[in-house]
Amino acid sequence: MRAEAQALVDEIKQAMALLRRHLDWDNALRRLDEVNALAEDPNLWTDAAAAQALMRERTRLDAAITAFRALETGVEDAATLIELGEAEDDEDSIAEGMEQLRALKAEADRRQLESLLSGEADGNDCFLEVNAGAGGTEAQDWARMLARMYARWAEAQGYKVETLEESEGEEAGLKSCTLRIAGANAYGWLKTESGVHRLVRISPFDSAARRHTSFSSVWVYPVIDDSIEIDIQDKDCRIDTYRASGAGGQHVNRTDSAVRITHLPSGIVVQCQSERSQHQNRAHCWTMLRARLYEMELQKREEAAQALEDTKTDIGWGHQIRSYVLQPYQMIKDLRTGVETSDTQGVLDGDLDRFMSAALAARVRVTGDDG
Repeated sequence: MRAEAQALVDEIKQAMALLRRHLDWDNALRRLDEVNALAEDPNLWTDAAAAQALMRERTRLDAAITAFRALETGVEDAATLIELGEAEDDEDSIAEGMEQLRALKAEADRRQLESLLSGEADGNDCFLEVNAGAGGTEAQDWARMLARMYARWAEAQGYKVETLEESEGEEAGLKSCTLRIAGANAYGWLKTESGVHRLVRISPFDSAARRHTSFSSVWVYPVIDDSIEIDIQDKDCRIDTYRASGAGGQHVNRTDSAVRITHLPSGIVVQCQSERSQHQNRAHCWTMLRARLYEMELQKREEAAQALEDTKTDIGWGHQIRSYVLQPYQMIKDLRTGVETSDTQGVLDGDLDRFMSAALAARVRVTGDDG
């Protein structure tokens, strides 16, 4: 086999060996069999919380084992294709095999990095909030672009995306938006996206076609279950109801079904209007508030480890993290890691893996593997 192909095969197998060790392969197979047997118990759902935890464990184990086996089969198939191509002097087959190996290498690298997601809430679903910065219509349009970008990324991962709240801009775009993103390691991957995102482009809302700079912020926090205790006092919260806006059926705008909860000590505000029932929207808000307070605690834990890193750079976690320049040239650059690309449309369509992987690797180096 050609040297380049053999080198890729060796790198993939090395990554797979690390993955296998981290997964604890034999124990993972045994545990999956145990979990599958427990899932067939007709009494499982008498304890809903325990049942949900078990099903999450089954999903996680099954996904990890299936992905490993797919890598194993893929590298063998690609290597065989290249060897046959070399034997028959078929350059097209060789090129196809090399392309497959490169894709497998990227997947192996991603899986290896994902194995470092061992923080307390990394495996959880998450909430993602987008808020338009100053700048009126221009910033609000940018907020909508960001919400679309993250929804596209999540859907490409096979995650479920639910819009919990949208506040439309006066002319276009969004003032704010809250998405719930459900899937294995959703929070682990998205947590490094929190911060300010800067857009430079020719404004479609400027009749003089001038270049504008817009800012919107993204905030990501994990959905937490009852196993993590968050103490919230009723006296510390103000609950407001208001009329929902936007599409949603004949009852929308006729009843005050939307709910907003303000946590007075922290100033955190959460709101939900996705359900027709005020009761359901209120339940979503309490879940979001518990998650925000938990994320605030995680941020406090990280401050000590981040303090040293902040002495090396002007960009800290939670500040401006990425610049999206569409005019006068095409370039998206992460200001924390230096990763950049001229494929601006691809990124805005959800191709974010290169940025997330680099930011996650940097975060693991700074804080260790505690999320």
